Amino acid sequence: MKLSCLQENLSRGLSIVGRAVATRSTLPITQNILLSAEESRLKLAATNLEMATTCWIGAKVEQEGAITIPARLLIDFANSLPNDLIEVVLPANSHTLELKSGRFQAHINGIDAEDFPPIPKVGDGATTSIEAASLREGIGQVAFAAATEESRPVLTGINTEFDGEQLNLVAADGFRLAVHKTILGSPVSEKATVIIPARTLNELNRLLGDQEEPVEITINQQKSQALFRLKNAEIVSQLIQGSFPNYSQVIPQSYTTRAVVDINEFQRVTKMSSIFARDASGIVRLVITPGTELTPGKVTVSAQAEEVGSNVSEIDALVDGEEAKIAFNVKYLSDVLSVLHQAQVALEVTTSSSPGVIRPIGVDNYVHVVMPMFVQW
Repeated sequence: MKLSCLQENLSRGLSIVGRAVATRSTLPITQNILLSAEESRLKLAATNLEMATTCWIGAKVEQEGAITIPARLLIDFANSLPNDLIEVVLPANSHTLELKSGRFQAHINGIDAEDFPPIPKVGDGATTSIEAASLREGIGQVAFAAATEESRPVLTGINTEFDGEQLNLVAADGFRLAVHKTILGSPVSEKATVIIPARTLNELNRLLGDQEEPVEITINQQKSQALFRLKNAEIVSQLIQGSFPNYSQVIPQSYTTRAVVDINEFQRVTKMSSIFARDASGIVRLVITPGTELTPGKVTVSAQAEEVGSNVSEIDALVDGEEAKIAFNVKYLSDVLSVLHQAQVALEVTTSSSPGVIRPIGVDNYVHVVMPMFVQW
């Protein structure tokens, strides 16, 4: 193998695939990155056996070939090189890769490319596409609500429903629920529901940053794997098997009190309360007070930690209904407010022991449900 490429292209390619490298594995080669010189580009691939990422970068290839190299070593060395041309050479019948850039060079011992786990091919099945910006917003508004503990594996994934032209993304961890609806670029021929690991979609979201072209999505017929095809990269992921809870039952269909507030003000008072709430089991109390003819309605946000102190903040609100009280884990409140881009948000409450609902004003494609904390008022 013999090729040359720009340092910035190699570093960017390695950063794309690097997150798919196995951190702890019984199969040492999954801690390597596959380098494969093909025609006029260099293919980089990594897998942790649950997810595989492949990326292609432009290169001047003089001789084709392939090798796998320890990921951490290769990434660190490539990132430390100046922004210049890098010559990459793998001598015949050798497993030692030579990297040279100006006055800097390295020899890195690798493992034969034939020992690298094959990247699954996802060809048959349901295929659709979606605008990168729509997918990025959808993932950003639900992925944080997925569970991180493995006690219920289905909750560590995002329930993904393809139905005609509509895509529904749903995540829940037992304490909160996020539902985002968006439009597909091309309709699916038949309805399909799969659970995609949140880790995969978070990784995909990271790669969508500079993607302008639509993303192609393929789910295989067995519904065991999903392929996401970007401009110069692909992610193949195993899907989580199991049944996602019936989330529509969790979303309250009515409310007794609804408060519409400025989202930036709500974020500010939530952040203030979190300073005191962290010493009080993360509890933040909200009191919604309707307005009168002369005074506007308000939402009072407070937190109290016995050993530290307390704080109380008020913000104006457009209140519909009666006075209401509810307490939340402040982290759950902060998380959802930080992913909304609208100017105002509505908080819907029924009782202090019923779930609270947060909806951005101006769009009807997102709903967030937060379970209340039980406190003494």
